[in-house]
Amino acid sequence: MSQINVIKNQIITVAQELHKKNMLAAADGNISYRLSDTEILITPSGKPKAHITSDDIATITQQNEVLNGTPSSERLMHLAIYKNCPQARCVIHAHPPIAIAWSIARPDLTELPSGCLSELILAAGHVPIAPYARPGTQSMGDVLKPFLPHSRIIILARHGAMTWGEDLQEALNGMERLEHTATILLHATQLGGITFLPEAEITELHAMRKKIGERIL
Repeated sequence: MSQINVIKNQIITVAQELHKKNMLAAADGNISYRLSDTEILITPSGKPKAHITSDDIATITQQNEVLNGTPSSERLMHLAIYKNCPQARCVIHAHPPIAIAWSIARPDLTELPSGCLSELILAAGHVPIAPYARPGTQSMGDVLKPFLPHSRIIILARHGAMTWGEDLQEALNGMERLEHTATILLHATQLGGITFLPEAEITELHAMRKKIGERIL
């Protein structure tokens, strides 16, 4: 089996995992993988991601030229990340329900509250919330740029989330980390409210994160 087919099968596995975890529904979401500076694999438009085959996966260039297949209509978000993040090898766009709900219920938030969870700081640092942008437009890529390359997990207000990594597993870890954190924060809110760690401890945790490196854990 060629290396490209191996990667396509890995993309399919990730899509199925996201669907099982209720972070993809029907034809929602998209996954891409940068093979080289000239070729990017990306899931197709309009097909349920839990049931795609390797033949469905399209190929585009970083200049948004379609080499084969019918690529996702939301590929401009992926291209914005690849253009601004040299380390990015894989990008995932999914619709984690509780993470999205935070952006709907709390439009005042510019990031997911992180100062109450040590593991979120250590694993990812901050999780910003990008302003709403209409799906399928250039604006979707533009609103991501202020958060790149330093943020590998970004909530898309009223829409979904983007994660990127140096491999497929890291990008998947980011999406799982996001929804798990959003769920914990939801429960905390329902149980009486969010409380924060002392400022000195938050500062120390961010220093530890800096030593760990940029990868999502």
